[in-house]
Amino acid sequence: MNLKTVLILLVLALATILALVCVLLTRREKPTSCESQTQSGQEDTSRDHSLVFADLTPEEMVQVVRYLRENLRVPLVDASQAKPSDNCIYYIDVQLPTKAEVLLFLDGGVRPPRQALAVVYFGNQPDPNITEYVVGPLPSPKTHRDFTMQKYGGKLPFHRRPVTEKEYKDIDSFISEEFSKAEGFLQYCCDYDGTNLATLTTAPRGFQSGDRVTWFALFQKVYGSGLYVHPVGLEVLVNHSSLDVSQWRLSKVFYNGRYYGDMAQLQREFDQGHVSVVKVKKVSPEEEFGSLKPRAGPGAPGPFQYEPRGPRYSIQGNHVVFQAWSFAFGMDVNAGPRLFDIRFKGDRIVYELSLQEALALYGSNCPGGMVTRYMDGSFGIGKFTYELVRGVDCPYTATYLDRYYLIESETPRANKNSLCIFEHDAAVPLRRHYSNFQSLYYGGLTKSALVFRAISTIINYDYIWDFIFYQNGAIEVKVHATGYISSSFLYDTGIDYGNQVGERTLGTMHNHLVNYKVDLDVAGHKNSLVAQDMVFESVQAPWSPQHQIQRPRLTKKVLEKENQAAFPLHSNIPRYLHFASNQENRWKHQRSYRIQLVSFAGDHLPEVSSMERSISWARYKLAVTKRKEDEPRSTSIYNQNDPWKPTVAFADFVDNETITNEDLVAWISVGFLHVPHAEDIPNTVTVGNGIGFLLRPYNYFNEDPSRDSSDSVYFRADQDPSRCEVNHVACLSKTASCSPALPPFTYSGFQNLSSV
Repeated sequence: MNLKTVLILLVLALATILALVCVLLTRREKPTSCESQTQSGQEDTSRDHSLVFADLTPEEMVQVVRYLRENLRVPLVDASQAKPSDNCIYYIDVQLPTKAEVLLFLDGGVRPPRQALAVVYFGNQPDPNITEYVVGPLPSPKTHRDFTMQKYGGKLPFHRRPVTEKEYKDIDSFISEEFSKAEGFLQYCCDYDGTNLATLTTAPRGFQSGDRVTWFALFQKVYGSGLYVHPVGLEVLVNHSSLDVSQWRLSKVFYNGRYYGDMAQLQREFDQGHVSVVKVKKVSPEEEFGSLKPRAGPGAPGPFQYEPRGPRYSIQGNHVVFQAWSFAFGMDVNAGPRLFDIRFKGDRIVYELSLQEALALYGSNCPGGMVTRYMDGSFGIGKFTYELVRGVDCPYTATYLDRYYLIESETPRANKNSLCIFEHDAAVPLRRHYSNFQSLYYGGLTKSALVFRAISTIINYDYIWDFIFYQNGAIEVKVHATGYISSSFLYDTGIDYGNQVGERTLGTMHNHLVNYKVDLDVAGHKNSLVAQDMVFESVQAPWSPQHQIQRPRLTKKVLEKENQAAFPLHSNIPRYLHFASNQENRWKHQRSYRIQLVSFAGDHLPEVSSMERSISWARYKLAVTKRKEDEPRSTSIYNQNDPWKPTVAFADFVDNETITNEDLVAWISVGFLHVPHAEDIPNTVTVGNGIGFLLRPYNYFNEDPSRDSSDSVYFRADQDPSRCEVNHVACLSKTASCSPALPPFTYSGFQNLSSV
């Protein structure tokens, strides 16, 4: 080894050591739970106020369970082991105070008592039902009250209860027993060995109130791959209405286009040669179809965003501060992410911004696909927010937070690292201008924003929930859909309902619709809804009366009634709709926030459907109603299993009340029609499958508040933009701690130009 080689190796080793030191220096301790360091007394006060919205702690959950066991005076079985005929605690979550109580507290009044909501299944009594209790005060509960009648106006029938994991396991055991009646057929068609088929539930479960009869589609179990694209053509209809598991029955069997009374009949007809059998190839672990295992090995690393001086946001408990923004956050175990008390420069813009429901409505010529209308809130959008993968689901250097829940168990569980918060450079200017007219200058601002994200995996689909906060006072709410498609076995006219994506796999068409609640408080909680749009008017040119000009003119209308403010899903909607306050900006305009939708939904379920009222929120792309405490959600987890007599029907919210100068709520529905195609294998990409809405300031300020951003860049032609005092971007290599080697900043855009 010569001296030159030794020197090169020494230089490389030194560079590696310096890089490692750099990483260690920049890896400041970041919170892995919802804890951070208090930065100021004002922030500490805000954190204390945000706790009024905080999710329950594991310790509080344990105390509620202990209290209920000691005070309900009925035998309780842990829900993870409970039969339908048992009593059990289904879930426990926080019971939020009324808005009036919270606003009084935020304005310096008394803190409302902290309470929990406990949902109990009473299967072991003469009148089985679901009861909701408010338990408190926390952390040491002493009282409970039945909240069911007050909340829903009546008892909750037991058949409306969401299906538990234990019930699904019992159904799988029942189906397995039924399969013993057709072992010959199953071995021939599917290489069935008693373990290699998986069931996939559908919903709703029947045709009328009281039914609990569910189609289950059968798929090949595939280790390490997506079973959802490996249907075998067999579906079974299970009647699990009885609280006595021994009374469950198989009502119908479907195979490759034909219906049979039960598995025994299917076996008999198979033995007689009357069944058209399509043998499916057993999927091996090496099967590539539907697999997410990469075909290529690792290559050069892709682009990497990092924070050269550490995060520019702070998290204390459930309180987040980012530049002029602050908000409280939580996770509803059923409905998913929710934000409260969203403020910009200390002024509340939004009281509540929360996900309400995600609907997927399918079409197929197989029974399971043709009846499926998944209302994901009943499965648990919040429950199924699992751990995020660093560097893929969120940026590598994001802050990851744990969430806790108690559902179908008496023991709290943790979803580790299931929320992430990060600042994101969108790689496009928020605003900019390059001037080569009259004077020579450049001014611009990076589009840097704070992102609050959770991802729910509900059966086959993954939903990425984003809440994005921009420096100009705008909020963007977005959802991307990815994960696996749900498929049917392809036969006969299947392609009328989707595309063939595998040898016997039909990618079934479906319509995604997502509903949000937006309780805007624009310069106070009394607002009106104002619509603005344009019309063309024909006028004579004042300087040339013989000629006409078609000029656009602004139209404006205050929408005074709820019926005027309920816009059907595919109706025309005014292009400018804003919540207007009673205050004015400097230019004598009402301070307002505009709602702007980004959606390309398919058609809504026709209202002649017997179950349409259960999802009647989806009739409207936007409906603005007067806020009421007894209308907290647009739907209910109990609607899925009794959509024919819905526990909550959003259509009843729209009853033509006056909405001028009132506390208003916007209910927003966005969606997209998905016709799966070959490129949805192995699974669906997020590109083109993002929908949402924006809340944008509209004359709320006197000018764009991003003017105050320290990220702004401005220089003139007579200045040297490579100097730090002129342009901070030019000095990133000096000011950013352990910044990667950056080329020197150069700019030649003004060369060969002169002032005009």
